[in-house]
Formats: sequence, C-alpha cells, structure tokens
Amino acid sequence: MANEEKDFHAFTSSLIEVLDLLKHGKVYLIVDNASKDNTLQLCKQLSAADDRFATVWVPENRNVVDAYLAGYKEALKHKHEIIIEMDAGLSHDPRALPMFLRVLNEGNECAFGSRFINGGSMAESNWRRAFLSKFGTILSNVLLGTSMYDMTSGYQGFHANIVERFVEHGLLSKAHFYQTELRYLLRKSRYAEIPIHYRAPSPSISKKAIRNSIDVLFHYFVLRLKFKSKAV
Repeated sequence: MANEEKDFHAFTSSLIEVLDLLKHGKVYLIVDNASKDNTLQLCKQLSAADDRFATVWVPENRNVVDAYLAGYKEALKHKHEIIIEMDAGLSHDPRALPMFLRVLNEGNECAFGSRFINGGSMAESNWRRAFLSKFGTILSNVLLGTSMYDMTSGYQGFHANIVERFVEHGLLSKAHFYQTELRYLLRKSRYAEIPIHYRAPSPSISKKAIRNSIDVLFHYFVLRLKFKSKAV
C-alpha cells in the first residue's frame, strides 16, 4: 500500500465483499516510507475496525521487493497455508481471489495471474507500459526457456512451502522484474495461469527499474547457458 488514499475505500470495500463471501481470510496491509499520503492512517483505522485486516509498518524497506517479501514473511509467521500477493489501488481486482484459491486447492503449487490469456485484460495503460509487459514476457520466455503467457504480472498465489523456498533462496531483483524472477525460479513447480483484469494507473516504469530488470534477466540467461540453473 503506497499513496493509495484516493482509491483506498473503493479497494478495501471490494476486498471486504470478497472476504464476506469466502467467510475466512486475513489481509496484511504492507506500508513503508514510499507512501507519503494518509495511507498508513487509513490502514490503521481499518485494522482497528476489522480484525481481518492487519497493518504492517516496515519503514526499513529499501524497495518494492522488500515490501512484497515483508508481506510473505508476515503470512509465514502466522502459519497461513495459502498466501496470495496483490497490489492495492484496484490495480488487481479482489474479485479474482476465489479463482486463485480454487486453483491452489486443486493440486497446483502456484497460481499466476495473466493478462494475456483468454479472459484476461490490461486497461488504463499507455502503449509504452503495455509494450514493456508484452515484450518483457516474450523476451523472458526466449532467454529463460519458460513458456508462460504472462511473465510480468504481480497478482499471484502460492502454498506456504513454496513461499518458504523462495524467501530462503533470496532474490536478485530490486524492482518490477521480481515477478519474472519468481516465475523463472518456480518454473518446475505445478502451476496454473489465471485470467486477470489489470489496471495500470502508473503511466511508466522508471529507468532504474528497467536497468535492474535487464541486469537480472541476463544474469539468469548466462547462468542458464553455463550451468543450467536449477529451479527453486
């Protein structure tokens, strides 16, 4: 959760509707110093009013990957069997959560959201953002030997034992390539891709994030050529 004040109530209201339907679930709202508006206070108010929500303040985070990992570690600490990662601000639709749970309860170890399969979509994105997502998927599949329809989506879920494995393994990514790195490391797992409807309110990706993505991509490409890098 970072600078989500504008869409906070719309997002959490949709999430509450899904939790009411499922009749179970715990939500960890990860907030750090990247958020400059009133998001932290709104999260704390929601957590005080509804014990299904817990606010996790992690000012020590250095980047977005630290935020994701903080959420995973919090879920592992509380012994949850299935852990789903999603972005706030309605980038990811909470109404897809039951589909993730169904897939993960049907024998799959991982469930990856996909914008580029039948039933998926990517809205409110300029052509540069859409191009980076689609071209990144094609390039990653070619260089890394993977075969997923979407290698860059951040809406994903795992069984706890899978989360333990990649948290202990450690990740090289510091920005958006994190999702691709996870998919590569987990390529040998039992997984399914799920159609999702994605909104991209951010019009661009920083040059620093793109450089990190290229560096990590070619790191794994070279490892694959030299040593046949093992999956996690």
